[in-house]
Amino acid sequence: MRGEFIGVWSETWREIWLPLIDHEGVPEDIFCELYRELAKGLKIQPSIEALADIIDNRMQSSEAFEKTGTSDFAGERALVAFLEAAHSALDEFAGDELSNRYFYLLAAFVDKFSLRYDLRRPCTLCPTLPGIFASLVRDMRVLTGQDAHLDALMKDFDNAVRDLRHDCADGRIKTCIQKQVNLLEAIGRTAPGVTGTTLGAICNQVGTWPHEKLREAMKNLYGFASDYPGIRHGGTPANALRAVDMRDMVAMSILLAGFTPYLSSALDADIVYRGA
Repeated sequence: MRGEFIGVWSETWREIWLPLIDHEGVPEDIFCELYRELAKGLKIQPSIEALADIIDNRMQSSEAFEKTGTSDFAGERALVAFLEAAHSALDEFAGDELSNRYFYLLAAFVDKFSLRYDLRRPCTLCPTLPGIFASLVRDMRVLTGQDAHLDALMKDFDNAVRDLRHDCADGRIKTCIQKQVNLLEAIGRTAPGVTGTTLGAICNQVGTWPHEKLREAMKNLYGFASDYPGIRHGGTPANALRAVDMRDMVAMSILLAGFTPYLSSALDADIVYRGA
């Protein structure tokens, strides 16, 4: 699941807009105001004349609103901006009762479809930590899908994670860590100016770190994968404090994925946070 409004926009008509107007006293021209705000987020915005024709006719504005599809929006960020602006428009147009009803319908929609936002008052859709991480992984898939070598390494990592469903032995956990390090190494080698072939060397060359301690943290994770017996190499048995287990698989997967934006300029952190 993308966890974004853009993927479930078609459901909003039934879940938000129809329940919103299914009350006595709701102004008949409500969609004139809503479409005025919605038009700002369209990929191809109507001309001033066309927009005026639509919002001056309540039937036409309602029809235009209902027929607006996912592909018509400029992107997730534009759609979120509309959903936030709709609250203010409803408040100005019809007062607290209608805008509050909209707020609760929107909150229920976010919860029902497990979207990547936390709805705050007055009506602000804030990205959540789970949503940010899901967005990062999704964008990594988009990035790796554009290159046959990266795509193969991403699939190797995915398959290693799936294999844990049937067997969580330390050998399979080591394979997961190994496959993810291989993937990050290959992603890092695509960065401008990088000539190194190991993740440690790549960390020294990417030049994206805000502080040397972050660079060293990434190199230390790579050092663990290289020195722990059976992950990338034979390693140093005396340095292993215990057998790896699922806590290491979960922690390493999250930590390593979190460093990916430092290794590739193709991952836009602002888009990961806010959506495209």
